[in-house]
Amino acid sequence: MSGRSPAAGPKFSKSGTVWRVITPDVVLRNTVTDADGDKSNLTFQVWTTNADGTPKAEVDLDGTGEYDVLVSSYVSSGGTAKVTVPYGLLKPGVLYKFRTSAYDGSLYETTWSPYADFRIEPYTKFPAPQSSSTIDKTAQQIAEVTRTDPGPALPTFSPSGAVKREATQKRTCGKQDADGRQLCIELSPPTEESEARAAKRAEAVREPEEAKARRAGKSPAEAAAAARVAPAVELVDWCWDKPVGKDYMNRTDACLKNIGSATLVFVDTGRDVTIGTAEFDFEQRIKAYPNKGSSGSNFAEFDQAIAIMPVSIDQALEGVTMKWNAGTTCQSCVTSNVQWTDGQNNNAGSSAYWDVDGTSAPYGDRWGRVTTQWNGSGKETIDLGWSVTATVDASDTAADTANFGTSGIDEVRELSPRCDDFVAGSAPGCVLPYFKTTWTLDTNLYPAAGAYYWYMQQVMPDHAGSKRWDSLMHYLGPDTTVKNSNGEPWTPDNSRNTVCDTTWSVHKTDASVGTVDCDEYAMASTHESGGYPKSVNKVTSGSKCAQLFTDKMGDGSANFGLLADTRTATNGPSGTERCGRAGIPFEQNRRAFSGFPAPTWRMLDGDGFFLTMPGYEHCTSTTTTCTWRKIG
Repeated sequence: MSGRSPAAGPKFSKSGTVWRVITPDVVLRNTVTDADGDKSNLTFQVWTTNADGTPKAEVDLDGTGEYDVLVSSYVSSGGTAKVTVPYGLLKPGVLYKFRTSAYDGSLYETTWSPYADFRIEPYTKFPAPQSSSTIDKTAQQIAEVTRTDPGPALPTFSPSGAVKREATQKRTCGKQDADGRQLCIELSPPTEESEARAAKRAEAVREPEEAKARRAGKSPAEAAAAARVAPAVELVDWCWDKPVGKDYMNRTDACLKNIGSATLVFVDTGRDVTIGTAEFDFEQRIKAYPNKGSSGSNFAEFDQAIAIMPVSIDQALEGVTMKWNAGTTCQSCVTSNVQWTDGQNNNAGSSAYWDVDGTSAPYGDRWGRVTTQWNGSGKETIDLGWSVTATVDASDTAADTANFGTSGIDEVRELSPRCDDFVAGSAPGCVLPYFKTTWTLDTNLYPAAGAYYWYMQQVMPDHAGSKRWDSLMHYLGPDTTVKNSNGEPWTPDNSRNTVCDTTWSVHKTDASVGTVDCDEYAMASTHESGGYPKSVNKVTSGSKCAQLFTDKMGDGSANFGLLADTRTATNGPSGTERCGRAGIPFEQNRRAFSGFPAPTWRMLDGDGFFLTMPGYEHCTSTTTTCTWRKIG
C-alpha cells in the first residue's frame, strides 16, 4: 500500500507543513509496501488548491488529458517510489497538494495516501528591471582607520579599539643652549578639552556662513547646507568638521584628527625651573589625486597638510617657530618645500611662526602644505613619515623634535599613497590603496544579477565580497603577473572559460525571461573566481559550482525567481560549492558590472573590494525566500 510519508523536493525540507521545493523540476516521492513482499509502483496525482488549502483542480501531469498522473517505476516492498514532474507543468510560487496510490502488478490500492502540500519557492524573488534608478554604484563611505604607527608618544590600537601598545615616549628634550636652557615637547592624545576646542573651531567657521546664507534669503535647511562648505584652507573638504579623536579615510583622502596636542616646555635645567610653556593642537591631511589632471599639475600627485592650532603661548618664549618635517621614500618623486598659510588661506610666510609681543593673542592657526609629484612608470607605493621641530625666540639654539609617526608598519601601510600609470584610459595618478572600495550593484536595474550574487555570498564558504562577513574579493588587475598557457597575462576570459565551460547549457525557462547568459560567481575579474589558477575557490570545471537559473513566478505576479538547476546536482546546491554559475538575463549579466572598477579607484592586481546588493541585504538567510526591495 501507499506510504504515509509523501514528500516533495529537492531538498525535501519543510517550511511548517509545506514542503519547500527549490526547482520547477519537482521530484515527488513516497514509500510503498506490499503484503506479499512484491515489487510495487505508485501513481502520483497533483492538485492546485483553493484559498483555504483544499484541493481545487487536478494538474495534467502526463500531458494526455486522460489520466493526468505520473507513475513511478517498480520498487521493492518498503522502498521509496518517486517521479520527476516535467518542467513547465508546475509553477513557482503556487501551493500544490499531491497524493499517491499503489499498484503491485495485479491489484490497485483502493484508497489514496494523505495529501502533502508543496510549493516551488525560489531563493530570491524579484520583478523585471526598473526603468530608472537612483543607486550610485561607486558611492563610498568614509571609513575610520586605526593607525599602526602613530609615533612613540601615542598608543596603538587593535581594530577592535583595544589598546595594543601603550605610548612609549611622551616627552622629548633637545640639547641645552649656552645658558643651560632646554626645550622639551610633551605629546598627548586628544582629550575632552582638545575635542571641545576642535568643535568650537568648526562652529566658528560654520556660524558666519549660516548667518550669511540666512541674510541672503536662504531657508534654514539651505543655510545649514551652505555652512557645511569647507573653508578655503582645507585640503580635504569633508574633514574639517569631523570629530577630533579619530582618523578617517577614503580612496583618495586621509583625515588625521587623532594626533592630539603638544606642550612646549622651556626650562632652565640648572635651576630646574620652567621658564615658559606653549600648547598647540595638531591635525594632518593627505590628498591623492587619481589622475594628473585632477591635481591641476601635469604629474601624478599627492599633497599633505598639517594644521597647527595654538592654544596658549607664554610671553616668556617671545616667539615660537614650528618646522614640519614631511619625509617620503619615493624613488620617482619631486617634493616641494612646505608652504604656510593662515586659517583663511592667506600666505603666512616660509614658516609657522607666532610672535609673542603681548598683543597678538589669540594666536591664529597655521596650515602647512607640501606637494609630491610622481614621474615614474609602473607603480610605486610611497611610505611617509612626519615630525615637528620647535624653536623659541628666547633662545638662539634650543630646539626639539616631536615624532608624529609614519604611514604605517610594512605589513599594513594604511596611509601610504600608491602612484601608477597602469589604469587604461586614465592618466597617471595616485590613491590610498589601503581603503577597500565597495561596488554597489544596482539591484533596481539588475535585480536578477543582484539576487544571484546575494545568494552566492550567503552560501559560499568564503562569502566572497560580503561586508557582513568582512570577506574581500580581490581584483584581477592589468598588472597581474599570472600567465595563461600562451604566456600572456591572465584575463577574465581565461577564468570564465573554466567556469562557463561546455558542461553548461541553458535551462528551460518561461519566454518572459528572455535570452540568458552563463554568469559566474565570484566574478571572472577577481582572484576568487573558480577559474583563476591561484584561487582558493579553484575548480577544474564549472560543473563543480552551484547551478542556478532565473525563471518566471507562477503565482499571478509579474515577479521572477532564482531557482536551483538540478540537471547536474540532483539535490541542488549543497552550500559547500566554492563557486556558482547561473542562467541570468543577458542584459543584466553584461551590465551589472559595467564601469567596474571606477577609474578614480585606480585598482590594480590584488586590490580588495566589497560587493553589496542593497535590494537584498535586509535578508540574512537562504532558508526562506528573500524578496527584493526597491531602493530609492
